[in-house]
Amino acid sequence: MAKIKIKQTGSPIRRTKDQRATLIGLGLNKMHRVSELEDSPEVRGMIQKIRHMVEVIG
Repeated sequence: MAKIKIKQTGSPIRRTKDQRATLIGLGLNKMHRVSELEDSPEVRGMIQKIRHMVEVIG
């Protein structure tokens, strides 16, 4: 399958618990970290939920 790279651009400070948990689920927990995951509907849904805190690189 295709891979997708996600970079964290926003801070989890003053965010809800579910948004923080979503960041951790994507393998992100510190600013400017990059995580490479399989492109699946589940991952796309997680990205959609926290789109204000992440950037899709490729």
